[in-house]
Amino acid sequence: MSEPVNVHDYEQAARAALDPDVFDYFAGGAGDEITLAENLEAFRRTFLRPRVLVDGSQCSMATSVLTTELAWPVMIAPLAYLRVARAEGELAVARAARETETLYCVSSLATTAPEHIAAELAGAAWWFQLYPYRDRGRTREIVARARAAGCLALVVTVDAPRLGRRERDLRNAFTLPQLELPCVPIPPGKERVTPADVNALFDERLDWNALEELSSIAELPVVVKGVLTGEDASLAPEYGAAALIVSNHGGRQLDGVPATLDVLTEVVEAAGVEVYLDGGIRRGADVVKALGLGARAVLVGRPIVWGLAVDGSAGVRGVLETLRSELELTLALSGCPDIRELSAAIVERQTTVSERRRG
Repeated sequence: MSEPVNVHDYEQAARAALDPDVFDYFAGGAGDEITLAENLEAFRRTFLRPRVLVDGSQCSMATSVLTTELAWPVMIAPLAYLRVARAEGELAVARAARETETLYCVSSLATTAPEHIAAELAGAAWWFQLYPYRDRGRTREIVARARAAGCLALVVTVDAPRLGRRERDLRNAFTLPQLELPCVPIPPGKERVTPADVNALFDERLDWNALEELSSIAELPVVVKGVLTGEDASLAPEYGAAALIVSNHGGRQLDGVPATLDVLTEVVEAAGVEVYLDGGIRRGADVVKALGLGARAVLVGRPIVWGLAVDGSAGVRGVLETLRSELELTLALSGCPDIRELSAAIVERQTTVSERRRG
């Protein structure tokens, strides 16, 4: 095909580049994939209300997350097993993140050691995402290791005490190839493991008290990823959360929950801390919609995988540069060239179930 011009083109090229079972692993969701589809549909049923006769010759996209200054409000979501998609894996993503001034949230299920990723980032900002393990000692060791390597915040994923039922993987009998998982204590003797084998190591008992304990030992700001309700958003700061990520795990955990964009306002209103959105970002205009509804920044996941699969670091950079270019153009054309001035006034939405319940 010709050179990709948007994220959807990268996805189609990645489909051709990857083995079908690998593509399905990264692309698929849980159950009937209702939530997977809703994450995208929520942006399609959300519209912009542009103002005219506003000078759009200069756009400002700079922002901050916690205490870190960002050139633009897009971060790379934590992504597992990236060397399954391409041999360079996380190192290629780190290189692209550095080159595009994008904060990289490194997964604890990375196939490259965090120290090596940090070296490739060469001082660029990064966070470390953690699945707390049943072995609390192992969890503390991993947190200390990430902190020593230079991460600026700890992202605790709270929506995966058990693995969602991902039926594409079940049909494909998907297993992980023999790759290094530096932060995962895989039992010896297993030649190939499934994502379920890895998930079985996570702490099913994770609760608010465990989060509070983790926050007390982290020596880093703790960002809680996986919040979808105002009730949990109001509780999380009481137990140590410095910020929240509205996320449904890309539709890969509990199917039938709302799109993240549809619950964003509810979470923002209840949280009292910075809120970021994960799920469904495919266009620069999507970023504007999320920020207008209260997100401080957004995280991008699957598009990073598609860029990596198509052309390694250059492909990831292409995805990010495309989103950044679209974001700048959307700001100019919407009559709001400074993202700090975005508000709900720029967004027009269909009423959601969550909003009707709150109303």
